[in-house]
Amino acid sequence: MLKKIIFLIIISSSELIAHNQNSIWCFGDSAGIDFGNLSNPIPITTSVVSKGSCTSISDSSGQLLFYANNRTGNLAISTRVWNKQNTIMQNGDSIVGEGLYNELTIVPDDSNQFYLFITCTVFPGSEGFYYCKIDMNLNGGLGAVTQKNIQLLNFEIADCVQAIKHGNGRDWWVLAKLSGPGNTQINRFFVYLISPNGISNPIIQDFGNVTDGDFEKIVFNNQKNKFMLINFIGFMGDYDFDRCTGIISNPSIIFPELSSNYNRFFWEGAYSPNDSLFYATTTWNTFPQDTSRLLQFNLFSANIPASCDTLFESRNPKNFGAVRLAPDNKIYMTSFYNWGFPGYPYPDSVRNVYNENLSVINYPDSLGTACNFQPYSFYLGGKRTYFGLPNNPNYGLGRWISSPCDTLNVSVGELEVNNKWELFVFYHSSWEMLFINAQNIKGRNCLLQIFDINGREVFSSAKNTQPPYFTQDVDVVSLSSGMYVVALTTEKEKLVKKFIKQ
Repeated sequence: MLKKIIFLIIISSSELIAHNQNSIWCFGDSAGIDFGNLSNPIPITTSVVSKGSCTSISDSSGQLLFYANNRTGNLAISTRVWNKQNTIMQNGDSIVGEGLYNELTIVPDDSNQFYLFITCTVFPGSEGFYYCKIDMNLNGGLGAVTQKNIQLLNFEIADCVQAIKHGNGRDWWVLAKLSGPGNTQINRFFVYLISPNGISNPIIQDFGNVTDGDFEKIVFNNQKNKFMLINFIGFMGDYDFDRCTGIISNPSIIFPELSSNYNRFFWEGAYSPNDSLFYATTTWNTFPQDTSRLLQFNLFSANIPASCDTLFESRNPKNFGAVRLAPDNKIYMTSFYNWGFPGYPYPDSVRNVYNENLSVINYPDSLGTACNFQPYSFYLGGKRTYFGLPNNPNYGLGRWISSPCDTLNVSVGELEVNNKWELFVFYHSSWEMLFINAQNIKGRNCLLQIFDINGREVFSSAKNTQPPYFTQDVDVVSLSSGMYVVALTTEKEKLVKKFIKQ
């Protein structure tokens, strides 16, 4: 007998479609990248002309929805929002922004409405933290900005807005940070909850003994339980972050602020995919030389500062900018070619290998030269790069499985299944082997996945099988002790089971 059931799965329906939302990057001087084919990303043309801040979001199939950027030299009102046709979205101009480097990020509100968060740092009268609302239901799917320049804070905010999904897999946290003179011995974070009820009042958290600066970066690791804070006056420190409560804790200072060491004037940073390494750039006006550097730190080292490895360096006018982990698990780095004051926008004649290419770290989990850093190796199709790359959060981040806030019973819909369809999972502790079997399945193409308690995939294997049976043995000796979830998906059905490795 057939019956309808609702499966509770590791990744909610919104999370299943979210992995493609970071597929399109829009940045630099009309530049962009389409990561739709991870084995062959391709350059695209956009309407961005920005030395720094930019952000973008795509739909569930990886098709561009909209993007935004600010403009250096247009202080106070510099942000524009563009639709997928590369024209300014309705009501998408005259938006606050100061032309810095990490002012913008996009956060989904529901499937067709979005927030654009904006920080402003130094321009008198515009300092603060703002948001806009964007409704993609309007204008035949091209969208419109329905609210803009709504101020949440009215004082100087550092150039490092960041967002991360709540542990329930639906809501979001957005982090802003204090900046500016007069706040020199406080490290103050403002953490906002974004939910169906709107934007909450911030959780304000203070950490001392840090000199704030305008140019800072918050970088979440890939397990999303920590972030690294770096700034242009030499500070580097990691913090724990609780996706259930929004609480920041356990600061670990790797470098204090204000050092004369050339390695200590950090511009941007990125974690490697397995979170074992951290990459940071320093840019052209680092003391004592006009030299940019790409640095690698081993986070598993007993002495992280001593593990610093200079992978590449370059003298002005070739200056390094953003580093970002991309959907293809490679890290991309920008280069700004400083052709002369004011350096922006580029004249059409300023074209060279340095500003028409991104540099790529091909194996970012590997130490030293094994990471295969290739300078100026990704051609942008005749478009050019400045300092910035998109400040996009991890839209595909799943729920924090078995956490106190894993309380939303989100389904993938009602599926017609046979009530005898079952998934059997047996863990043999002595052999450290997982035996997986299923019977009465529908569909030929089976995808087997294993996720850890944080929703991170630790195993994946596709298999064509002859229904109605499936069987596979998985060696789990490399997995740490703890709870895991096994998911078996066909083109027609999905089932999950939990197991505990002791």
